[in-house]
Amino acid sequence: MAQRVSQVSAHWWREMTAPARLLMAAKTAIGCALAWVLAPLLPTEDQYSYYAPLGVLVSMYPTVAASARSGAQALLGLAVGIGLGLLGIVALFAGLPAVLTLALVIAIGVIIGGIRALGVGREWVAIAALFVLLLSGSQADDFSVSYLFTVGFGVLIGVVINVLIVPPVYLDTASGRLSELRDEIAELLRVLADRVAEGNIDAAEVSEPDAGLDAVIADVHEEVREADESLRGNPRGRRHRAEQRENLQRMRALERIAFYSRDLADVLYALDREEDAAVGLETRAALADAIRRCADLVATPIGDSSASARLADADRAVEAYADALTTVAGPAGVARRSTPVSLLQRIIDASLPFVADGR
Repeated sequence: MAQRVSQVSAHWWREMTAPARLLMAAKTAIGCALAWVLAPLLPTEDQYSYYAPLGVLVSMYPTVAASARSGAQALLGLAVGIGLGLLGIVALFAGLPAVLTLALVIAIGVIIGGIRALGVGREWVAIAALFVLLLSGSQADDFSVSYLFTVGFGVLIGVVINVLIVPPVYLDTASGRLSELRDEIAELLRVLADRVAEGNIDAAEVSEPDAGLDAVIADVHEEVREADESLRGNPRGRRHRAEQRENLQRMRALERIAFYSRDLADVLYALDREEDAAVGLETRAALADAIRRCADLVATPIGDSSASARLADADRAVEAYADALTTVAGPAGVARRSTPVSLLQRIIDASLPFVADGR
């Protein structure tokens, strides 16, 4: 238990102290301070200046594109909420009980918040309506205009700060996560190769390294998406287009390899239960070697000088397994048993774009 707590604490600490997180914290602090200092200069009521730092907070996201989008969505949500709050004030003047008015305004705000197109602004509809209804008093127009204008000013500062101060590019982070996914898939193949070599293709043993693969793939998908988004509207983006394309290609290739690897494990498990010659004693060593060589190829870093040699080794190993299978089963009996060969070849083919010299 103590070890688990320590691991979680260390993970959280790494997340909190990541350079990108510290940079965003610094930029947010600078933006809020600047908004606070400049807000009294706006042609609005000084007493509402504290909403300017709020605008910075709602617009400060890890990427420039996300900052601009979330800021615009927040302002739209605020505008809708302010309109709803003003309608609530009209209802109060019309004689509707205050408690009923409050309940209706909040309920309608939450219902409007169900519109997905509002994005982060969905959460601000009911909040803005509540603020207008409870805080504006007899100065509803002044409060509403000052509220929206001051928050909008903070959003503008947040976006400008994000553009001007080291606009983030997350391609290296995404590349690192892709390498982790690559290693996870290679480990799955190595475990499968070990089980084949031992003649014990146990579903539970093989599925153990596969258990967290879906979560890793989803996490890496998000990292690649954020890295792609970090280039939009980013003045530093043009210098990184090649890296962006490489990350997207790697993501697609690794998804295919993960699919083929899992399919291979399922096929071999089924053949083993049937005591098929494809995983029998006479072909076992060749099959295990072919899987291991494919794992080595998948695990090869981009640009590694051994990539071409590993590709040739994987090709030879798969061919050797196919020859062994033909010897045992004969040409007529190979067709059904050729699925492992086909899957191994697909793993090799999916790896080709990242092998320096090709075939």
